[in-house]
Amino acid sequence: MKRTASPNERGPKPPEPPIRLTAQVACDPTTADDVLWTIAERAPELRMWLIANPSASAELLEYVAQRGGPGVARGFEVLFGAMEDGVTG
Repeated sequence: MKRTASPNERGPKPPEPPIRLTAQVACDPTTADDVLWTIAERAPELRMWLIANPSASAELLEYVAQRGGPGVARGFEVLFGAMEDGVTG
């Protein structure tokens, strides 16, 4: 009788599913730069959350400012207001 291989004997596990793009991923400072750029390019509804990410590069924020999207203008207003008030870094 032929024995069925156990899951550990069948070879490597499949890769984890792709990252689900969410507001939490967009503003997480540990999110990889390429993921942030993917959000900026493909998820306009999440662009405003990139503004809150302290790891977002100037180039990324410039792209977001130029492309716009829901809440982006208000996000920059809040960021610049906090900078004027000395709240940020």
